[in-house]
Amino acid sequence: MSTATNTVLTQLPPLALYIHIPWCWHKCPYCDFNSHTFKPTVNEMNYVEVLLLDLEAALPQIWGRTIYSIFIGGGTPSLFSGDAIDKLLSGVRKLVKLSPFAEITLEANPGTIDNEHLKDYSKSGVNRLSLGIQSFNDKHLLALGRIHDSAMAIKAINQAQQYFKQINLDLMYGLPEQTMQQLQQDITQATSFNTSHLSFYNLTIEPNTKFFVTPPANLPDNDQCYLMQNLIITNLAQQNFQRYEVSAYAQQTNYSKHNLNYWLFGDYLGIGAGAHSKLSFHDKIIRQVRQKHPQTYINQVPKAQHINENCAVNSCDLPFEFMLNAMRLIDGFSTNLFVERTGLSLNVILPKLLLAQQQRFIKLEQQKIIPTTHGINFLNDALLIFLD
Repeated sequence: MSTATNTVLTQLPPLALYIHIPWCWHKCPYCDFNSHTFKPTVNEMNYVEVLLLDLEAALPQIWGRTIYSIFIGGGTPSLFSGDAIDKLLSGVRKLVKLSPFAEITLEANPGTIDNEHLKDYSKSGVNRLSLGIQSFNDKHLLALGRIHDSAMAIKAINQAQQYFKQINLDLMYGLPEQTMQQLQQDITQATSFNTSHLSFYNLTIEPNTKFFVTPPANLPDNDQCYLMQNLIITNLAQQNFQRYEVSAYAQQTNYSKHNLNYWLFGDYLGIGAGAHSKLSFHDKIIRQVRQKHPQTYINQVPKAQHINENCAVNSCDLPFEFMLNAMRLIDGFSTNLFVERTGLSLNVILPKLLLAQQQRFIKLEQQKIIPTTHGINFLNDALLIFLD
């Protein structure tokens, strides 16, 4: 176990709650998240009870702190009924101090929702829906192993807009055999709904995925993906979508509060199978990981043995961890934020900041650090500077 040294936080950062629902109809070949095949034996109400027991056990670590956002992710949370989500959120409200203005997001798969689900989610208190569209091209959806087609995606978006003002559409580019024209069609279709938020992720081949074992043929190369990203940025800017993070675009500053908290190195408590936490105290910052396998997690929570990893972050690792998140912000961040969130002096990373500026990865302005276009495009190279 590593220990933190010389970390003194004068104030604690905002706190978010992440809730993991680890089941999907099947595992998509590109997915490296902690997800498992949904089976008839899954008892959603029992899992909700275990989640609330997990949250209750964690209360001493967050006592008195307000939660500003909730994100129910997966897996496929929309496999759970409206009654289960209502029971979950009602239980959360009883246990924690939840901001009356809290953003409450639920991830949904267009292939698992209908009008009744959406209405019930809205009534339960969910006020932001994130739809995993990925593409409007049926050929690409099939290659990605998605259970929905384009018609189902369009229907889901139209239905969701009856109940939610805040909707995010998750899309991907750099898909097998994807052309610029096909990407343009996806962009045009996605912006036609005038949702508040869009995310465009570059398909990457991750270890422990089916695509890693058997890579798909005819993937666009790095140069093609760069041109695709520029096409997305240009088109979305013309449609009044502001790019505020590497892969995130919002209209009228409808940023994802929950995700923005990650990039600003805020705190988050993660409950559920495989969930991660980052929690700050006045003299240390800790990270936790819950048991990954759903049944193991369910069995271990009542015994208080469900936390698989629990360690303090060494102060020498904090600069890299902070920059790993904050460097994704297009408009940059204040130098004071580094001091507030790490408890370290800016002098600790000043030589590395100057080196990053010399290599054109960042601009240093008065009390602000701003990634350059070069820094965003070569983010991994930029982050290596801060790796101790």
